[in-house]
Amino acid sequence: MLSRTKKRFYFSYGKRLLDLALTIPAVIVLSPVLIIAALMVRVRLGSPVLFEQERPGSKEKVFVVYKFRTMTNTRDNDGALLPDAQRMTRFGAILRKASIDELPELFNVLKGDMSLVGPRPLLVKYLPYYTSRERLRHSVRPGLTGLAQVSGRNYLPWDDRLEMDARYVEEISVCLDVKIIIQTFFQVIRAKNVAPLPGTVCNLLSDDREKQKQTKPS
Repeated sequence: MLSRTKKRFYFSYGKRLLDLALTIPAVIVLSPVLIIAALMVRVRLGSPVLFEQERPGSKEKVFVVYKFRTMTNTRDNDGALLPDAQRMTRFGAILRKASIDELPELFNVLKGDMSLVGPRPLLVKYLPYYTSRERLRHSVRPGLTGLAQVSGRNYLPWDDRLEMDARYVEEISVCLDVKIIIQTFFQVIRAKNVAPLPGTVCNLLSDDREKQKQTKPS
């Protein structure tokens, strides 16, 4: 009973306190990196500096996630954006490899939209494709990093990644969060398991689930 009480307290209060205790100093320490990165994005890619996109968070409430831009806004003759691979710049690829493009998400953590640790916020269009168990991922705030990220990141099959998100929610604790944060630090230093572009390592979740539907026997 005591362990359940501790878990409930951490889930309700402790996790947010840990987020603030670590994120506020991180923003201060990393402020030179944030400023330099913002200036370089402005010079090399133009305005806006930040990429903003809606993502579902806790209880599937949609919020706007912030990242540094890594792509140009180049369009075709019809005004449509070119494919990601054609808009990705060498500079943007460096930002992604070093995970610098993710740093503005620290402000999402300060706002309370995200946590330092939790299931990564995915696309809104993926909402219809989750199983009931996978929807557990939305019972907590999404994270800057998570169990799936330190276990293989985008190189894991979707079923495995989403199962890890569910497991994280079931096993959530201060010890697990601290362990994931430490593993993330070393993973970022080694630039390990960073996918160059969404969909280049594995299919998009929507495509993957539609393909599964088609291959299931009727």
